[in-house]
Amino acid sequence: MATNSGIAFAGDHSGFKMRSNMPSFASIRVLFDKLKMTLQKTQLAIRMLLNQKIRMKIRVLPFLILILLVMTHLHAQTNEQLKHLVYADSLRLVEIYKDLHQNPEPGFMEVRTSGIIAKELKLLGYEVITGIGKTGLVGIYKNGVGPTVMYRADMDCNSVKEITGLPYASTKIMKKQDGTETPVMHACGHDAHVSWMLGVAKIMMTLKNNWKGTLVFLAQPAEELLTGAQAMVDDSMYAKGVPVPDYLLGLHTTTLPLGTIDNGAGIRMSGSDQLDVTFYGIGGHGARPEDTKDPIVMACNAVMQYQTIISRSIAAQDVAVLTVGAMSAGTDNNVIPATATLKVNLRWFNEQTRNTLLDGIKRINEGIAVANGLSKEQYPTIKMKGKVFPLENNAALTNKINTALGAIITPANILTNTPASMGAEDFQNLVKGNYKTTCNYINVGIANPAVYVKAKEEGKKAPFFLHANNYQVDLGGIPLGTEIRATALIAIFNN
Repeated sequence: MATNSGIAFAGDHSGFKMRSNMPSFASIRVLFDKLKMTLQKTQLAIRMLLNQKIRMKIRVLPFLILILLVMTHLHAQTNEQLKHLVYADSLRLVEIYKDLHQNPEPGFMEVRTSGIIAKELKLLGYEVITGIGKTGLVGIYKNGVGPTVMYRADMDCNSVKEITGLPYASTKIMKKQDGTETPVMHACGHDAHVSWMLGVAKIMMTLKNNWKGTLVFLAQPAEELLTGAQAMVDDSMYAKGVPVPDYLLGLHTTTLPLGTIDNGAGIRMSGSDQLDVTFYGIGGHGARPEDTKDPIVMACNAVMQYQTIISRSIAAQDVAVLTVGAMSAGTDNNVIPATATLKVNLRWFNEQTRNTLLDGIKRINEGIAVANGLSKEQYPTIKMKGKVFPLENNAALTNKINTALGAIITPANILTNTPASMGAEDFQNLVKGNYKTTCNYINVGIANPAVYVKAKEEGKKAPFFLHANNYQVDLGGIPLGTEIRATALIAIFNN
């Protein structure tokens, strides 16, 4: 069972005292603009004087120091106010998180979750558009002239039986879209993602005088299926009034210790494909296999041959993964079925590698069919269920965010050089092909630090992993994730 970290919750605000005479952000912004303009003029004057080689006693250093101190003070006031708001709201957010954790919903079935989000955003004053890509929705607030920033949170859960032992553990069994029943849990932290979004939505509305621009909260279905983002785009999301963002932001839980984030520039996650491969045969009695063409044998043969694609068709310095996650065929012990289906997942970083993987699968499939005496009409079929592109963080945006987060997170705990992950996301599909938008995606550590250290001492990479049945978010990560995202948003809006 997870325990809370040492992060203060509501009721403990000794470090976050608000000033009753705090100036409004409008007056602060005016002062800042005047100081900024004065600084620019002073710098220009200095350059002119130096260029003309005029010897004058210029006493500008104290002035520059004063400006720096004022700017630092203003930022500190904003951060202090934001932190106070976050932790004053922490108990509410934790209760939202627990409720979502107890009530997980699979992809495109997030009816209850999307309903909660829509209600909360409407109460806060956001314009809400529901039913995008079936269960997706957005909340929009236009707050004057400025950039358009979209913050995405995914909603769906995993088909995993929870064993955490937490008092708010999921015991749900759901019937998926294909009719199968399965235990479900939030083993990827999407319940935290939604909680963060609702916390940030309240803060940004409370601090609306502190920023200018258009803020879009996007609740996305079916990230685990890698099809939810594309479903929202294909449902004409942008034609329905959702503004195209200048910036697209994502936030995800990871098994790093609480107080650590992973936010590097460049490619951060692989591209991926989900595909179903169906083999066709001739079914019959299990006692007379000679009268059949067994698709199960064909599928098993394919599983083994697929593994040679990477080792024999892709250069050793390139990276790829081919996983067969499931096989479905038949229902009875003594019946050879007519079909067998493999559920395959691919991971890659470039289109050439992807094409090699797909060509190899097709070639192996057809070779197996020929070896079993099947006609072309009986060749295996491939159903493409979703493609996502590699996730790439814009360098300038990432650096800007990390600079802002350095005020609330120990800089040494902001990791920027971790290798790209073979994990995959579909969040970038929301804006793929729109070169106006730049993206940033942060992984936020949610493991209890003591539990994390103990796991490392035992020789483990981490105390648990994404999609595992013991995955759990330290409750201190709920307010911290909210503070991280809100801080980054304020920094982006205010350049």
